[in-house]
Amino acid sequence: MAEDGPSSPGSAIGSDFLHLDIGEAPPGGRTAWLADRLRAAIADGRLPVGARLPASRVLAAELRVTRGVVTEAYRRLAESGQIAGRGRLGTVVVAAPAGPRDRAPRETAPPSATATAAAIAPATQREPGSASAIFETAGREDVVDSLRTLPCRIDLSPGVPDLAAFPRAAWLRAERAVLAEATPADFGYGDPQGAPALRRAVVGWLARNRGIRADPDEVIVVAGVAQALSLLGRLLREEGVDRIAVEDPGSLGGREQLAYGGHTIVPVPVDEGGLDVDALRAGGARAVVLTPAHQFPTGAVLDGRRRGSLLTWAAEGGLVIEDDYDAEHRYDRPPVPALRSLMPEGVCYTGSVSKLLAPALRIGWLLVPPDRHDAAVSAKRYADLGNGTLTQLVLARLMDSGELERHLRHVRLRHRKRRDMMLRAIETRLPGARVHGAAAGLHLTVTFDDRDGRDDQYGDLSDVRLATDALALGVKTHPLSWHRITPGPPGLVLGYAAGPAHEIDEGIALIGAALRGRRSATLL
Repeated sequence: MAEDGPSSPGSAIGSDFLHLDIGEAPPGGRTAWLADRLRAAIADGRLPVGARLPASRVLAAELRVTRGVVTEAYRRLAESGQIAGRGRLGTVVVAAPAGPRDRAPRETAPPSATATAAAIAPATQREPGSASAIFETAGREDVVDSLRTLPCRIDLSPGVPDLAAFPRAAWLRAERAVLAEATPADFGYGDPQGAPALRRAVVGWLARNRGIRADPDEVIVVAGVAQALSLLGRLLREEGVDRIAVEDPGSLGGREQLAYGGHTIVPVPVDEGGLDVDALRAGGARAVVLTPAHQFPTGAVLDGRRRGSLLTWAAEGGLVIEDDYDAEHRYDRPPVPALRSLMPEGVCYTGSVSKLLAPALRIGWLLVPPDRHDAAVSAKRYADLGNGTLTQLVLARLMDSGELERHLRHVRLRHRKRRDMMLRAIETRLPGARVHGAAAGLHLTVTFDDRDGRDDQYGDLSDVRLATDALALGVKTHPLSWHRITPGPPGLVLGYAAGPAHEIDEGIALIGAALRGRRSATLL
């Protein structure tokens, strides 16, 4: 059986499934290595009985091996009675070794730093310009919502997936099946912690795609990451924690969510290695919210050394709140393990389907350390009595059937093509702009700092004014300064996933026209 496979130029490196990295396989031993990794996942519960394995052609493409390597590994596990083909259901786990799951605490030391990170410009000071009339809401807490409602011809706002690709047919099939099987009790008040079926499905999803081992009882279903932050903020206030550290630059929406709950925000700088943990220590906050797998808005990945330092900080009494922001959408780098997979005792983990499917579903999940679990469930109960049960059951069916993973593979291709189109447009239409965070996600960031060594290249450019000028030409985007607390180079945060692909080049061209107009006005 051939042990080498084709390489797909430009495709994502590695597999999200169990974070398999073919580079770990010994020469000539890829089949045995893959079979051993699958057996280990079945033995430790990451692949429980009933879990579906990826189609052999899909896993072979992701690992860049021949399909024969995967089919032979599957055959070996089938011969030992651990997996079996189930027709249209695919290949599923049918037996696992007897005995309790190993729930021993994981090592706190992170693996060696293998993830790459996009570069971000050095922090230089600038004088912020005053916003014009369209962006005068920048000081209000509803600024993002206000911008969202403004009409435009081309929307390059960040934070939204390809909503036109929502799997309507699959959703309707799952919904019909759920309604056909629903009991009268399913139409009543559900479990505030979340429907058991969805909590089981989330556990499988996190094990397969994020390397997190958990039990369904640990999962709390929430109305997106925003509610998760709100609930955690309430718990921290009750513990006497009123200062929370955040990334700078970081999500304006997340920062406002915490500030609305009465917390003092402590900015911590971000560079090409992610959050500066030494600065976090110096700031004195007892909790930090961060996006380590794909930092918003810079796209940086928290590197191995800082992961270790951060987990040491957590072991000393700090609380890490991990927002797994759009980590599933990656194009040019290996999957990055979640911090929660390394230290569940010190990390609160939250994610959602807002970037996977659609924000309108308002479904996410929250995992907290055991000593905070009961309090978090109570906070959810008194917040809203729980999410809608029927929607949870439909989502659970999509996860269990493999439809969600198929959808992710589909939109990842669409998003990648649009990302590539935006990169080409920026190179052509915005000469001198620096691109950050293009290896993953649904957006990228451009900065207009002194790339070519000419101090007057952009002068006192205001990204708020630039975004205003672009909107006047029909293009909507976010000024980078909205997401900063301390001053830094001006820039724009550009979403490429949501709109039609043919609008991207035109949108960047119009931003280029606005930039040229703004530079001319600055030089006069």
